[in-house]
Amino acid sequence: MTTTRDLAGLDLSPVTLERLDALDSLVRRWTEKINLISPATVPDLWTRHILDSAQLWPLSPVGAKAWADLGAGGGFPGLVIAILATEAGSPKVTLIESDGRKCAFLRTAVRELGLSALILDQRVETAPPQAADVVSARALAPLATLLPFVARHLAPGGTALLPKGRDHAAELDAARTAGWRFEVEAVPSRTDPAARILRLTGLAHG
Repeated sequence: MTTTRDLAGLDLSPVTLERLDALDSLVRRWTEKINLISPATVPDLWTRHILDSAQLWPLSPVGAKAWADLGAGGGFPGLVIAILATEAGSPKVTLIESDGRKCAFLRTAVRELGLSALILDQRVETAPPQAADVVSARALAPLATLLPFVARHLAPGGTALLPKGRDHAAELDAARTAGWRFEVEAVPSRTDPAARILRLTGLAHG
């Protein structure tokens, strides 16, 4: 059962754990029909996707009211964050995704899991700016390409939480070379020793 699984040290209610298990089942079923996640990761879905997403939650600033997940895809981390936010009572979670089939899955998941998340079926570069306290994006683009989208949707003083792989240091260098300024904390991932979650604050360009 879920209660025996590692979930980033979070103390969660039985209802939240049931929702995460239901998300696991939904993703497995839909991945048989559309490419929500890589089929190679399905056997290890809990660690590779659910835990990998849940570990962002404790890194979010206290009092955050709005969270935007860019390129939400199969719902990671956005749906996991929305599940955790339901128990906490905030923040409001918005998932932005341009693939219509994936949006259909996201809306189904929100409905079946009893979440209040908003799904925007739009491209991140044209969606209305969200002024979110937290912006996340997982496997969407290299950092230098990603940061203009993050800046579009991030509120002044907000925090970006961006999971990155073994090339995170090179991506940081490339972003700085492209004129981006920020404070960064590279938090070790609980699911991949070579990966980091980049916690960016003070994001600015030029």
